Amino acid sequence: MTFPRADSQPPSLPDPARTDVVDLTQAICDIESVSGGEGPLADAVQSALARCAHLHVQRDRNTVIARTELGRDHRVVIAGHLDTVPIQANLPTRRRPGPDGNEVLWGRGTVDMKGGVAVALHLAASLTAPAWDVTWVFYDNEEVDAEANGLNRVVRTKAHWLAADLAILGEPTGAGIEGGCNGTLRVAVTTRGRTAHSARSWMGKNAIHDAAEVLSRLSGYTPQVVEVDGLSYREGMNAVAISGGIAGNMIPDVCTVEVNYRFAPSVSGEGALAHVREVFTGFDVELLDVAPGARPGLDHPVTQEFLAAVQTFTGRDAEAKQGWTDVARFAELGIPAVNFGPGDPMLAHADDEQVPTTQIRTCAAALQAWLSRDPEQNSTRGLTS
Repeated sequence: MTFPRADSQPPSLPDPARTDVVDLTQAICDIESVSGGEGPLADAVQSALARCAHLHVQRDRNTVIARTELGRDHRVVIAGHLDTVPIQANLPTRRRPGPDGNEVLWGRGTVDMKGGVAVALHLAASLTAPAWDVTWVFYDNEEVDAEANGLNRVVRTKAHWLAADLAILGEPTGAGIEGGCNGTLRVAVTTRGRTAHSARSWMGKNAIHDAAEVLSRLSGYTPQVVEVDGLSYREGMNAVAISGGIAGNMIPDVCTVEVNYRFAPSVSGEGALAHVREVFTGFDVELLDVAPGARPGLDHPVTQEFLAAVQTFTGRDAEAKQGWTDVARFAELGIPAVNFGPGDPMLAHADDEQVPTTQIRTCAAALQAWLSRDPEQNSTRGLTS
């Protein structure tokens, strides 16, 4: 990571309302903001939004929230995180031809998820009278432990800031809508034996050998595909770590297999844990962490309207989000939530992170058309070129 010189000016952003959304993405990406170091970018975002007379701006640590207060019938939250995983010689960003010959923006954060952040910042500044009241959320520390997550912090301490009829998270989806998300759970499955000298192994009981049954149950496990609100969520249960052993000449008395279970959003955290305990009947099972998923809420009229607006631009149906994202935090508050942002999620955190610039423009145009209630609006009108 590089650090600014003491006499250098703090980073700033160009006027987001007047700047081309791809240029804005590049400017945001080029302000380093590895988790825990979002302060300069949060300052720049807050400064840019504070100049917008139509927005009421609030801040909680390095989370910046801007709200319209127009008295509309409905309110939507549009959120994105400011932080990235560590830099790997992939800043500053560059524009170059992609695999298909079309332009991509390459560099850290272009996929996860500063393209989505730029779309939100551009529209927050330029849409002075949207048809919906909007709460724009730019939060910190998404890429690290949940305890530090800025959105989680606001949910716990200032949930009223997030009250809305729908939430849209700008996570990368290839410019398509991915509804809700799977839940995730980790447990430690432990086998116990008896220590002995390895030269007299018959005097002990090998806990690592007994873990073979745990692995056998996993390899024989058939994950389900569960339909929720018309979307198909793929479950999965896998060993993700194993530990055991004391010394090279001792029979181990304890072995632990860490298991990750990805479960459909129709299942509660308690239900998921009960299922895992059933799979590993006869073994000690300790819950390490659990994060329930989020139903897509596609049957909600507000979600249906948003889906129809996006389909006008993409022609794509909604799909299920197979991973876990912060939409689950909105689900905790009873708010239907979807993921919608530029970039291929398979390239998130990759050293060659890159996003097609057309996807950034498509996401901005679709959101602008929906918030303007103008489905005839074309993909470039209102976006500075």
